Amino acid sequence: MYRKIANTFCKVLIYMIAFVVAALMGIMLIHILMESIPALREVGIKMFLPSSEWRPVSAAPQYGLLPAVTGTLYVSGLAVLFAMILGVACACFLTFFMPKKLASVCLAFIDLVAGIPSVIFGFIGLTVLVKAFVKYLKMTAGQCVLVAGIVLGIMLLPYVVSTCQESLVNAKRTYEKSGLALGLSREYVLIKVILPAIRPGIVASAMMAFGRALGETMAVMMVIGNSAIFPKLLGRGQTLPALTALEMGSIEYGSIHLSVLYVANLVLLVILVVVTLAGQLLKRRFAEHEK
Repeated sequence: MYRKIANTFCKVLIYMIAFVVAALMGIMLIHILMESIPALREVGIKMFLPSSEWRPVSAAPQYGLLPAVTGTLYVSGLAVLFAMILGVACACFLTFFMPKKLASVCLAFIDLVAGIPSVIFGFIGLTVLVKAFVKYLKMTAGQCVLVAGIVLGIMLLPYVVSTCQESLVNAKRTYEKSGLALGLSREYVLIKVILPAIRPGIVASAMMAFGRALGETMAVMMVIGNSAIFPKLLGRGQTLPALTALEMGSIEYGSIHLSVLYVANLVLLVILVVVTLAGQLLKRRFAEHEK
């Protein structure tokens, strides 16, 4: 009797929590949509034309968001590429070639790194990487898209290593002993058997990392240069979150300028949803192909 009441109470509580979370997300989305309407009506498609620049306070205001959208995708793509190459290699080394006790210590340290505030990564990037670029590449300022991609990639490493290492451990239990029993080397089993088997996990890790990179603000803002121009690898750029953070505090409430920033956040949400759905679709297709 008491167990039945407890189970019913837990179910009701879970449903209530899920409803509250969904309601909050819906309210947030509706608010962003409503605040975006003035800019969509007055500026419209001009925000996304290549010829439109970001000059919100000039005599003839322009609200070009395309450079910031491009910068967001560029920096996030660089960061994910950097993080996936190092992260998958690190996860393979920890799982297959490092002693278990030492690997556990390294994983604990990696988890600790994941909790470091992004402003610290930005500060290290600003004081180390930016100065190194100025010194060795003879750059004027050193703040550029490449530095932002490297800093953001380092921030993504703990997430990539953790997810890939979990997939590798599960695949190792399934395939390693069978492969070694057939006389195959550990390296061959890893490269030819286990890595192809965990492709869904790698895809999921990459998509999760990309979603995390899209919303990063402070670290990127400190090292990218914050220039509203189309990004180049060794040139300055800007991202949508950095644009919002820089502009939001000095805007008159109810202005078109503020509404455009809501549009920027709406675009960011749309990109994030598309990336998440694409990741789920790719993961499902890989899983079906392997069956």
